[in-house]
Parts: sequence; structure tokens; C-alpha cells
Amino acid sequence: MARYEFKLPDIGEGVTEGEIVAWADGIAVGATVKPEQAIAEVMTDKATVVIPSPRAGVIVALGGQVGDVIAVGQTLVVIETDAAAAGATPVSEPEPPRPVAASAARVEPEAKASAAEPSGPAATAAGSIPEDLPGMQAPAAQRETVDGLSAKPLAAPATRRLARELGVDLRSVPATGPHGRTTRADVEAYARASRAAPSTPAAASPPPTSIASGPKEERIPLRGVRKRIFEQMARSKHTAAHFTFVEECDVTALSAMRARLAPLAAASDARLSFLPFIIKACVAALKKHPMLNAAFDEATQEIVVRKYYDIGVAAATDAGLMVPVVRDADAKSLLEIARDVQRLADDARAGKIRREDLLGSTFTITSLGKLGGLFATPILNYPEVGILGVHQIKQRPVVRDGQIVVGEVMLLSLSFDHRIIDGHVGAAFAYEVIGYLENPDRLLLEMR
Repeated sequence: MARYEFKLPDIGEGVTEGEIVAWADGIAVGATVKPEQAIAEVMTDKATVVIPSPRAGVIVALGGQVGDVIAVGQTLVVIETDAAAAGATPVSEPEPPRPVAASAARVEPEAKASAAEPSGPAATAAGSIPEDLPGMQAPAAQRETVDGLSAKPLAAPATRRLARELGVDLRSVPATGPHGRTTRADVEAYARASRAAPSTPAAASPPPTSIASGPKEERIPLRGVRKRIFEQMARSKHTAAHFTFVEECDVTALSAMRARLAPLAAASDARLSFLPFIIKACVAALKKHPMLNAAFDEATQEIVVRKYYDIGVAAATDAGLMVPVVRDADAKSLLEIARDVQRLADDARAGKIRREDLLGSTFTITSLGKLGGLFATPILNYPEVGILGVHQIKQRPVVRDGQIVVGEVMLLSLSFDHRIIDGHVGAAFAYEVIGYLENPDRLLLEMR
């Protein structure tokens, strides 16, 4: 008999870690598995990936618990195999433990070692399961605190080196990176603030708020898609400088055009909603205002203007809000976009959305449909610099040729990153979109 240490594989797209969302039915210490049998669901970004077993055998150790985050290359399971039958290789020597909290820390590619590595029993991480403890689930490393400050702040070696060079105590630096990680930008900002006000001591971060449990309360662990939404929304809100522009749009002519084209689309097996028209209007406006099709690279301090148009379409699902992406929207017809939107929405709601369908949008559209309300202030899909909120179409009085008539009106709420987009640029983009939606013939004339 031999042991095979199965480590979380490289899932691609630059993914460095994944959260264990669920162990498959029957997967536990002592369970027998077959090759290609599903063993775990691992969440990366907003997509769930099913990880199959590479070997047949008996599970003798699990590399983490549901909700733990493990890095690519860390042990997922240890399988006891028949070496002669399966050609298995003995389990490799455990890697030196790294100061990574399995339930909270992001592992950077450069993080090969750290000056503050723990030792002893508390140092056992999810990636190093001792062979003399079969069946043991590796505990998540605990972050100790001293006087309310983190004694072992999460930071990459390069960040720690920078802190030493600048004479900065990492424990005092407010962390803004994913999962509470301290970034280079955090250290540099703290150093600048310290130089500007050397006599002012740094304020300690307030301790996490704790809510006492009661008999009439239910506690739901923050994990999976909801955890990703939680982190992404907080990062966007606390990083970008949001401002929102709201204006109404008379879509009477667009509604009539859609009514004429919908039966033709249905004959081509496509459900023609207003969304394909809105996507096309946004693409046309983005071409005239390319800064709205940009993103900000925090690491290099560069504005990245994209020359392609991959439009994210926010979709509500039972698991939470997802943003599937319509690729190359500028090169597709209304029918093609309608089919893409329908397929992506169906896959998202059914929990079958592919990971590649959720990555790399350049601009996002969000809609509450019939629950659209009056207007809202949508939060940016970070690191994008613009997002369009679409609201319910209602009959309202409008003025045409000096006469008050009943029109079909919806409000558009556009949020921008004020660090990148000036107010007049955002307003100009908004009116460009409105112009195409109020005059859809113009949209068709200019469509490529």
C-alpha cells in the first residue's frame, strides 16, 4: 500500500487559490473513491469547479474543511492506494509550513517563504498533513493579536521586505487586500501618512463586531458565491470613488421596434428582450468614450483601456448575484446577443455557468427588471470604471413637439469611478446611450 497526496491542481486563468464549498456525497476519511469520482466542489472567483479523484483508493486525510481556502499546490486529500495496481507514488515529504490561514488568506505566487513563519503544532497548515496523523483534518492557522493588532499580518515577502526598508510596522498598517492581506500600496500609503504627521500615532483597527447569539436567530456561514460577492462589493466600495448620474429615457420608439422584431426573433429561436438593444447602445457609446471601457491596474498604477467589448450582464440567482459576460458584443447581431443573454442567464440560474463565462468583462449592465424601482446607485464591478443600472419601464407624461403625451419611460442610473472618469465625461456617455435608445433607427444605421 502507498499514499498519494493529491494537491489542488492549477485550474488556470491565474487562479492561485480556491474555497472548499462542499465535499461530495460520501467523501470522508475512510471512504473509498474511484478514478474520476467527484470529491469536492471548489469555488474560484464566482464559479464552482468540481474536482475529480485522480486515483482509486481509500481517503486517509482531508486537506481542509468546508469554508477553508487552500492554495493551488496545497493538499486537498491523501489517498491510500494499491501501488502495484494503480502505479501510485508514495506521498511526498510535506512542504515546510507557510504562514497562511487556510480559511482567510490569499497566497501570492511569490510567497515561497516568510520571515515570520510559525513553528510547532500551530504551524500545521492545510498543505502539510503529517503522515503519523492519518484522518486528521488540518486546522486553519490562527492569527494572533497583541493589543488589538495582528501579530502575524498577512503579507507577501516582497511586501514585508518593503516594510522593513521603510521602517514600517506591518501590524499597524490597515490592510485593504483580499482576505485582510496587507499590500505594497497599503505600506506605501502608511509610510507617506507617517511622514506627513510623524507625531500622530497610528490608530489601531477596531476589533471585529461580535453579535451575541439568541434562541430566535439563525447563523449562516459566509461562504461560496455570497462570500465572493461580499468581498468584491466591499473592495469596490472602499477602493473606487463612486459617483452616480441618473437620467430618464423615453423608449417609446424602442418598445415599438422590439414589438415588431420579437416575432421574427422567436422564429429564429431567440427571445428578444430590451437588453440586446441596451448592450448595443452601450457598445456604440463606449467606442465614442473609450475611457469608460477601461480598468485601473492598482499594482502598476496604470489605466488599461480595452479595445474589445465584453459586456457583463448581472443576473440574480439563488446563490447570489453573478455577472455572465457577452463576449465581443460589438461584432454580434441583436439575435446573437439575445441568444447569448438567454443561454448565460439560464446557465447561471441552473448553477451550470462556466467559469470562463464570468471573467473579464469590460463594462457591466445591471437590471432589476420588473422590480426596477425609481432609480438606484449601482456599485462598480471592480476594477471596471463604469456600470449602467436599468430600471422598470413605466408610462409617464412626456413632451413631444410641444404637446404632452403618454410615453414609455425608464430611468438609467450610471455609476463611475470618479478617480478615472470626470463628471462631464460620465454625463456625456450617459446621454450618448440615451440618444441611441430614444432613436433606435440611429442605432441600426450605425450598427456593425
